[in-house]
Amino acid sequence: MTFFKLGAISFGGGYAMIPLIEGEVVENKKWVDKEKIVDIFAVAESLPGAIAINTSAFVGYSIAGIPGTVAALLGNLTPSVFIILVLSIMFAQVSSNTVVKSAFRGIYPAIVGLICYAGYKIGRTSVKDIFSLCIMVLAFVAATFLNIEPIPIIISGAILGVILAVFKTTKRVKNEKRKVKEK
Repeated sequence: MTFFKLGAISFGGGYAMIPLIEGEVVENKKWVDKEKIVDIFAVAESLPGAIAINTSAFVGYSIAGIPGTVAALLGNLTPSVFIILVLSIMFAQVSSNTVVKSAFRGIYPAIVGLICYAGYKIGRTSVKDIFSLCIMVLAFVAATFLNIEPIPIIISGAILGVILAVFKTTKRVKNEKRKVKEK
């Protein structure tokens, strides 16, 4: 029912749903913690398909396995399919109406604001040090100014994350060995 409600009231696509999903499954229902939802968003973004659908599948699976996945997916998809069918019929009849056109001119920037808010919330949880900040900036520059596709950016981020982990582990082991020698 939670994903049915989210599917029914969420407009603007998957990215606009991110703050709503996070608020519902992390803050209200407490099904997953903030770190796990960020991981879920990262994986959901890197897979084919809509981020909201992928996220609902992961959250559903985290809560109740395969039945939870099916329930979350059906909950998320059902209102959208119904609403799209009804709106398609109605929109064909009123698409040239100036009030409808004006409403869409207001909806678009509101959706951009929701997407920026989602990025801000995910960034607060994900960007924890100077290295992750650098990865974020490099990814932004690569996507915005160099027009690099998302998949190579995501793979590069994963590789840089592994390199950082190896570097930190090596440094920690060296420090521990040095401390042992000093004793």
